[in-house]
Amino acid sequence: MAPLDVPTVHGLAIYGEPAHPAGFTHFPYVNPDAPIGGRMTRAAIGSFDSTNPFILKGNSVAGLNYFGGLIYDTLLTQSADEPFTEYGLLASGIRLAEDRSAIEFDIDPRARFHDGEPVTAEDVVFTYRLLMKDGLPFFKSYYHDVTRVSLIDTDTVRFDMAPDAARELPLIIGQLPVLPEHYWKTRDFTRATLELPLGSGPYRMASLDAGRQVRYERVADYWGKDLPVNKGRHNIQTLVYDYYRDQSVSLEAFKAGSIDLHVESSAKNWATAYDTPALRDGRLKKLEVPDSNPAGMQGFVLNERRARFQDPRVREALALVFDFDWVNRNLFYGAYQQTHSYFENSDMAANSLPEGRELALLEPFKDQLPAAVFRDPLPIDEPTELRPRLRKALNLLRDAGYRVADGQLVNHETGKPLTLEVLNYDTQFERVIQPWIRNLARIGIQARIRTVDVNQYINRRRSFDFDVVVGSYPQSNSPGSEQREYWTSDYADVAGSRNLIGLKSPVIDALTDALIQAQTREDLLSATRALDRVLRWGFHVVPQWHLAATRIALWDKFGYPQPFPEYLLSLDSWWIVPGAEADDESDD
Repeated sequence: MAPLDVPTVHGLAIYGEPAHPAGFTHFPYVNPDAPIGGRMTRAAIGSFDSTNPFILKGNSVAGLNYFGGLIYDTLLTQSADEPFTEYGLLASGIRLAEDRSAIEFDIDPRARFHDGEPVTAEDVVFTYRLLMKDGLPFFKSYYHDVTRVSLIDTDTVRFDMAPDAARELPLIIGQLPVLPEHYWKTRDFTRATLELPLGSGPYRMASLDAGRQVRYERVADYWGKDLPVNKGRHNIQTLVYDYYRDQSVSLEAFKAGSIDLHVESSAKNWATAYDTPALRDGRLKKLEVPDSNPAGMQGFVLNERRARFQDPRVREALALVFDFDWVNRNLFYGAYQQTHSYFENSDMAANSLPEGRELALLEPFKDQLPAAVFRDPLPIDEPTELRPRLRKALNLLRDAGYRVADGQLVNHETGKPLTLEVLNYDTQFERVIQPWIRNLARIGIQARIRTVDVNQYINRRRSFDFDVVVGSYPQSNSPGSEQREYWTSDYADVAGSRNLIGLKSPVIDALTDALIQAQTREDLLSATRALDRVLRWGFHVVPQWHLAATRIALWDKFGYPQPFPEYLLSLDSWWIVPGAEADDESDD
């Protein structure tokens, strides 16, 4: 097979051209002269029993993820200062067909795994087929529209794509972590393992203490350390993740100096827990790093595989009972905004009645959608006062066939009470769930919290063995193939998928396809708004809150370039200030 007869390029942007031209020396948000060395210790919660992040079995170790994490290089790597642009990493050259039907990657002949073996196009083909056959459901969704992968030669691999594939698919293929065929062909990829894996990236896994700690070391002879995309990155010599039972314990460990950096998810802790002498004298710092990405949706996810959650009136009632204003005022010090959209904090959210292209997408399904989708403003909880919302919720439940008997809400026909259990693993989050449960009790719904250990939580969530969980649906500025796994019928019954709701809707399937197949930004906006509108009028989750920033508490030993890049938190561009760790030790 001959290579594509198109120019070879150094990077790809979802729209237009990459901001950084061929021959650029480093990303503008890094310090190319950053010092090398030192140690960063962070907290991980729960436990782990596997070093394979690509399969369902086991709870994978911190520092690894679907895209390889610290130890596996990918074909391309994303720029943190552009909405969605990728540049060559393992791939020294990229050729994309003019009609976007195929893409080819030239593997850099210098690329090496940590054992010195070359990374080849055969490894790319092996990895793709392995992940599609035995990997997480995520991969089948993500690479759904790849029709074929083939070798051009030992250094070049080609991916063919379906005619209606997402515009972002070439970049998604670029996110493929490349695994060593010579390592995995003698091992069972489908089994959880604690063997130290073989990678090709800037770090190697140096040691682990099962369930307690994992340590990564910078690879001194890393093949890609002088690439423009890596200059000024991966500066810290040793990265350690210590495991703790829950967030409250890890916070105390941070304040005691056992952890160097703590990403804070609790508004209460952020407001009150760090008021220490170390903060006042500057040895401890608090940063809020702005985030320009869509906030996505976080909420109580209702498992619609349960019969009692299949009526949208019941689901709407449960959402009405959640009193965000009270929670934000009394628990969060007013730090958050309430989330309404699945594409919150972006121009992809539906914020008015449908019109134009969006309306054209919705009209074929008019008979299958609530009339309010076309007639009424979006379902933002009004009024804000709780008592009228409780009254409205109770009326909805009565319309759905429930009545109050002896203080309990029961089904009029069967007499069975309406109950629910919120599955949880973080004791810190119980204080957020409890107010919702108290309000549910006010209209006769029996609800309780079930807090379990992390491993049990993961297993129950993967098998959809829950009534309600707290779930999140992160979004980028260019949503695409991952939406299949969130919303579509094909993934409703696939164990471990992210269709936690159990959605099986031909309308949502069609709108998801329209989103994925959008070829212009205008088409993408119309599709996201149509999908957003239908999801919101389905009341599939009880929306919670969002913050357009990442809160980081850290000891004063780090250097980092400023301003921070706009689209990704780039901790890999940080460094340890020379002498700072010695100063910390002398204070002890």
